[in-house]
Parts: sequence; structure tokens; C-alpha cells
Amino acid sequence: FLEGFSELGELRPFLFIPFSFMFVVSLFANSLLVYVIVSQRSLHSPMYILIASMACIDLSLPVFFVPHMLLSFLFDWRGISLIGCLVQMHFIHFFGTFQSTLLVWMALDRYFAICTPLYYHNHMILSRFIAFLLPLVVRNVLMITLFVCLAGKLPFCSRNVINHCFCEHMALVELACGSTTINSLVGLMAVFLIPVLDFVFITASYVVIFSSVLKSSGSGVKALHTCITHIMVITVSLILALTAFLSYRIRNGLPAASRVFFSTMYLLFPSCFNPVVYGIRTNEIRQHILKRL
Repeated sequence: FLEGFSELGELRPFLFIPFSFMFVVSLFANSLLVYVIVSQRSLHSPMYILIASMACIDLSLPVFFVPHMLLSFLFDWRGISLIGCLVQMHFIHFFGTFQSTLLVWMALDRYFAICTPLYYHNHMILSRFIAFLLPLVVRNVLMITLFVCLAGKLPFCSRNVINHCFCEHMALVELACGSTTINSLVGLMAVFLIPVLDFVFITASYVVIFSSVLKSSGSGVKALHTCITHIMVITVSLILALTAFLSYRIRNGLPAASRVFFSTMYLLFPSCFNPVVYGIRTNEIRQHILKRL
């Protein structure tokens, strides 16, 4: 039983309003962004394809948990099977990891475009770019599959209530009867090998980009403005991710409702605001969106 925000009592059904609004915004904004990029041949360049890929991730991720969460708020449908919980956990974490991984690829794209513009198209041809894609894809698949399989093998005896709105890894692991040390270590390893490592790579890339832009003439000001916007959203997203994951591992008296809120916003916040930052603030996409609207 998923009992997230149960502390609110009779006020819990009213959560349907803000979360359904965010869900609709996420579906509409990301669908519009994908449609505009796919339908316009002038936007079929690597940067826009990566933005469309991010929109697809942001479009898919909420579908795996928001409908069930909204039904729980409205009709008090809180039950979920163990298999259903593991499947939901796998897809939530799988698509969630690709949010940060796509940000790495976007940083790499901007690095090639700004620091090595003469060789940009050589670097971004499919055969060469796959060399940068594959290691991160393999890492994500292996880590997520590993800790979901380990969670599925745990013995569950009496407790069956998760104080959460969806099946988060450590929230499920805490219900197990036996030792969960390996699960905690693998989960913590996944946190540092995926979002933390991605953040380090992204930061290093943008430091090099900023240095290159500042050394150049005024032609790099637009690129610098875009990069600052990117790094702000990246930082907020990763802070939410780390807070959500570490709140289950560091016992610091954080209220249960706060952990649920951070975990939920970690998934929903980027899905709502990424299309605004990576779509609306990009001049070419904004012009096509305004024409469509």
C-alpha cells in the first residue's frame, strides 16, 4: 500500500489539483516540443535532436507513476502488487537516470559546438557519437537492473505499507525482513556513479566552455547565456535527486512528508520545466511553437 502524504488526512485528496496540473503541463509541453522538432526539417540537427530526446524522457517518466498517484489521491486506490511495484520502480529509475545522462550528452554537444566548431560535424556523426553514448547507456542499464533484481529477491514478511506515492528503491527495501546492507550499498553506488558522476562531467564541460567563450570575442555571449540557463536547471534537478535519494539513507529527523515531496518533485519538476528551458528559450524552437499555436 502506497501511503504517501497520509499525514495530511482529509486534505490529501486536494493534492490531486496541483499534481494533475503539473502532469497536464508536462504532457502538453513535451508533446508540443517533440512534435515541433520532428515536423521541422530545419531543426534536425544534433542539438535539437537531443532536446527532443529529453522531451521524450520527460514525457514518458510521469506516465509510470502520476496516474496511479492521482487515483490514490482522488479515490483512495493505494494498493499495488509486488511485481507491479518492481516494474514501476525499474521504469521510474531507468528513465530518471537518462535525464542526467542526456544532460551529459547536451553538455558534450555544446562543448564540440563552442570549443571545436570546425570539427563539430565530424564529432557528431552517428558512428562517432555512439562511442560516447554506449558506455553511459550500459552503465544505466546495469545499475538499475542490478538494484531492482536485488530488491526483488528480498524476503517480505509482515509490513506492506510504503510511506510514498510510488515505488522508490529504498522505500521498498526498508520493508524487507532480512539484511539490506547490500541493497543500500548498491543503491548508494548507483547514486554516485550516475547523477554525481554526470554532474562532475557536466560541470567540467561547462568550465571549459566558459573559459573558451570568455577568451573569445562577443560572438560567444549568446552561447554563454544558454549555458548559464542549462547549468542552473541541471543544478536544481540534481540537488532534488540527491536530496530524495540520500534522505532515506541519512537519518537526520527529516519528516516523512518532506521525503515524499522531494522524491516526487525530483521526477515531476524537470518534466514540467525542461521543455520551457530547452524549448521556449531556444529562439528557433520558440518561433516554430508560436507559429503552431
